[in-house]
Amino acid sequence: MPLNSFAEARTWADNTLAIQWNLPKVKPTRVEDSAYIVEGVDIQEARNTCLLFSPKDSSLSSGALANILAIFKKHDINLVHIESRSSLRVPGYEFFVEADGKSGALGRAIEDVKEQCSYFNIISRDYKDNATAVPWFPRRIRDLDRFANQILSYGSELDSDHPGFTDPEYRKRRKYFADIAYNYKHGEPLPHVDYTKEEIETWGIIFRNLTKLYKTHACREYNHVFPLLVDNCGFREDNIPQLEDVSNFLRDCTGFTLRPVAGLLSSRDFLAGLAFRVFHSTQYIRHPSKPMYTPEPDVCHELMGHVPLFADPAFAQFSQEIGLASLGAPDDYIEKLSTIFWFTVEYGLCRQEGELKAYGAGLLSSYGELEYCLTDKPQLKDFEPEVTGITKYPITQFQPLYYVADSFETAKEKTIKFANSIPRPFGVRYNAYTQSVEVLDSKPQISNLMDNINSEFQILQNAITKLRV
Repeated sequence: MPLNSFAEARTWADNTLAIQWNLPKVKPTRVEDSAYIVEGVDIQEARNTCLLFSPKDSSLSSGALANILAIFKKHDINLVHIESRSSLRVPGYEFFVEADGKSGALGRAIEDVKEQCSYFNIISRDYKDNATAVPWFPRRIRDLDRFANQILSYGSELDSDHPGFTDPEYRKRRKYFADIAYNYKHGEPLPHVDYTKEEIETWGIIFRNLTKLYKTHACREYNHVFPLLVDNCGFREDNIPQLEDVSNFLRDCTGFTLRPVAGLLSSRDFLAGLAFRVFHSTQYIRHPSKPMYTPEPDVCHELMGHVPLFADPAFAQFSQEIGLASLGAPDDYIEKLSTIFWFTVEYGLCRQEGELKAYGAGLLSSYGELEYCLTDKPQLKDFEPEVTGITKYPITQFQPLYYVADSFETAKEKTIKFANSIPRPFGVRYNAYTQSVEVLDSKPQISNLMDNINSEFQILQNAITKLRV
């Protein structure tokens, strides 16, 4: 999986003073290779290391960068990318370099560079054996391109017990869906799909059965949004909605968008998308031989299960908080956050007017489990992130245990509190204007943010004053 080199540089916007080297363009190979090719030479970018630092004397006229580069030259380190910008953390400038982790004595070079710096940080995919490194995470929404194709299994690679395993036409169709998602880049129109008659019939069976239960089993927020999807996005039994139409609708409601994905992402990468209010969505549909069953997420699960509640502001913010909490988090906390996601966004129940209602997508897209979850058969517990995050769960049967939230708002507050316990040397904030994540790790940054918040608060005070007149 590639590192945050060019992506990090892009966050530096118009005030960047960049030292641009004419580097060869990097083109990804097939996902299984997990390597990148630069002019025919394989580079295992997962072993590259990104360094962000400010020399003690970081004025551009001081020769600070030249001194640092001399250290890399001394230790025979190959630098893939170099940039500079005016620092928000310390007076002067800060520099960003991506070093080939296979060249020279990088460890000794890092120690020598740190001695010359007032600020120093390591961002790396190869962080497991480096306690000082921060796990890589995207900083801008277009950085999602850098891991969107690093999937755990390609969409056409089916297990032997999959309903479509022995169906060559279905496997061919699945490859078509995987290929169009694999070639998608941020900013492009979402791929339009002409679904077949058989695929629409499969969708129709699921649609008719699920909509029978929603009024009595789904939460009020779901039932508020679903008719809007019918009116605006073509949700009906004889039509599979297009991701582009649905994504535009969500953007207007909460800023959430959809992005096609070619297969299953790792938990870290999937959750990172939520930090930008991006949901990685499949477009293929389950095999027609078992319309009420699918061994992996399909377009029915995404559109009938997830999409409606991403249009609800409280739920959208709750989902984003899980994503923001994952950025740069250690692996054990990624596992806890993905488990929290499972028991909430996928299989969550909530209390409304004294009754249990379903809000999890895994429930709202499964006729059988949607019926089952509100019976007296499963065990129920109150949602508490510290406990929920370490609960084991089955993935091939109905859940024996569901966690119940009083509301999305209380679930969000508890999740934020849990996120504050994650050991990482910085805070994060999503900037909706630039669609980027701001890493907060210095007093000047936080002071500037407090000034901005104070300005917003004054606007609110002024509005309240006018209402009282």
